[in-house]
This record gives sequence, structure tokens and C-alpha cells, in this order.
Amino acid sequence: MPHTDNTGGDPAGFETWANVYTVHKAFSHPSELHGSLCGRLAAGNRIDEGAWLKIACEHMGLPVTAPDDSPELVAFMTEAYDSSLEQLKAADMSFRPLLPDDDYSLDHRLQALSAWVGGFLEGMALAAGGSLGQAPDEIRELIEDFVAISHVSETEEDSEEGEHQLTEVTEYVRLGALAVFTEFNPPEKPATAEKTLH
Repeated sequence: MPHTDNTGGDPAGFETWANVYTVHKAFSHPSELHGSLCGRLAAGNRIDEGAWLKIACEHMGLPVTAPDDSPELVAFMTEAYDSSLEQLKAADMSFRPLLPDDDYSLDHRLQALSAWVGGFLEGMALAAGGSLGQAPDEIRELIEDFVAISHVSETEEDSEEGEHQLTEVTEYVRLGALAVFTEFNPPEKPATAEKTLH
């Protein structure tokens, strides 16, 4: 699969996020912040730039003044927000969680997936609050599964079976995030031709 997008869930994007984290000496995991953003968006929350930058800095362990000192951070996080929302909305279901590619060890990728899911649950809970209790059964079951995935901590040795399991769980998480987005985000009404004429 060609790496055309350097943000969002593309594997090349993970390297870009990791570099931003390194440059800014951030403490948390890039996958966790991306998961948190996607959880908020999937639950129907839309965040203005200032609030999103504040959330990002808190997650990264950076001072709230960091955006003032780093135009690069502002540009990156603004693009990350926009591309993540566009991926979640995409009709071709091309959305991908932000995870390292298979050049990384199986254990490293498993921990990243766990961090992404943990972030997603946190973001979704903060955005949806009590309305999660009224969600359909399949969404609540999905959340229970996500909680279990987020607690995975055992070390996995690289193996064909482990690779297969990680691929399956990652796909489950990907489709689950899209299911949550579909549940909490009604389709946008297309602009009618009449409106464009006036």
C-alpha cells in the first residue's frame, strides 16, 4: 500500500508523529494521542484549534505555551486533526489507527495498539459521557472488547501466529472505531443545487 499521507493512520504517519514527539521531548505515546482524538471525533465531538492544541500539549506533557513557541507543532496538529476527521468520514472506509509498521517488533506494535485503544476509549468517554449508556448493545459490547484490548500488557514474541492475531485485532479495532463514528455522527446533508444557485 503506498504511503501517500504523512498524518493520520498511515504507517508512514507514525514515523512523522514519532519525530514530532522526539523534537518536542514529549512523554506519552503518539498512538495514544491519535486514539484520543479519534475517540472524541467518533463520539461526535468537534474541537476548535485552541482546545485541540491544549489537549495535545497535555497528552504530550508539554507546557500550554508550547504552540506559541512552535509554529511547526501547530501546523502538524492542525493537519492531524483535519486528516483524522476526513479519514473517519471517508466513504471508502480507508481510516487506519496510527500504528507503527511491521519493521517494529510485534511487542512494540501490540503496545502501540493497546495505547491507541486506551486513548480512543478515553476520548470517547470524555466526549460522549452518559450517552454511552444509551448506545446500542453492539456498541456497548464493542466498548467492552476495546477495554480488554487496552489492557493487553504481556510481551509477545515475534511469530507468524502472533502476527496473524495482531492483524485480526487491529482490523477489529479499525472497523469498531468506524462503527462508533457511524453511530454518533449522522450523515452530513449534501448541499443542494438550489443553495448554490442563490
